[in-house]
Amino acid sequence: SLDRVEGGPPRIGGGPYHCGRALRIVGGPARILTKCGRADRPMLVPRLAALGIPVTVREAETTHAFSMTYDGDTRAMQVDAIGDPWSPADLGDALSRAGAVHLAPLAETDFPPQTIAEIAHGRRLSFDGQGLVRPPRTGPLELDASYDPAVLEHVSILKLAEEEALALVPDLSPASLASFGVPEVVVTFGLRGSLVFVDGRARRIEVRPLHDVDPTGAGDAFSIAYLAARAQGHAPHAAARRASTLVYGLLAGRVK
Repeated sequence: SLDRVEGGPPRIGGGPYHCGRALRIVGGPARILTKCGRADRPMLVPRLAALGIPVTVREAETTHAFSMTYDGDTRAMQVDAIGDPWSPADLGDALSRAGAVHLAPLAETDFPPQTIAEIAHGRRLSFDGQGLVRPPRTGPLELDASYDPAVLEHVSILKLAEEEALALVPDLSPASLASFGVPEVVVTFGLRGSLVFVDGRARRIEVRPLHDVDPTGAGDAFSIAYLAARAQGHAPHAAARRASTLVYGLLAGRVK
């Protein structure tokens, strides 16, 4: 995506970039598959490629674009443009060797159920809850709870920010989190840790808070670090701790 933070000039953002930053630290074989509007390729693709992760870029008419401001880790967002949705034909063979995939939608329309089913076939699939609550319209971002339940049929791990979760369910109780029908649900609390729900139990993962940092992309970095840890055999709670440690290092500036 094209992000404008605190009134600054456009910069690269979105899951492909912020997950890529984390993948560079996590290590191991990985690939980024993304879409980009033709006019934005000269700016965005070199910055993505500079991360050193193999990248496959599909062409699109439009790139997602956002403007955002922060009060601590509370974010206010304006949707400036909506990117093109993904079809099964867009996938090609880019995921042929992938055993685990993280989807980082920025709007509800990014990944239709039939595309998700194709991606998930024979794979562990992680899904960012932004794709459940962000309606495909420009203007101030207002979360919407009317998602298609078919989107979650093939999802193994659902990652939600706290405000996204509470837009969909009344609370973060085990009963509410179980209602998604997903084996693992991870709720993140900005710079204040996470909650992992698995096997009917919810467990809070605490972290030491950070102050005066730009938290943009923290959720993406957490998601990919968590999925990588799970793919490496770590239990859900241990995976969440490892992901929190990585995000802490990125935001604190100890990891570039």
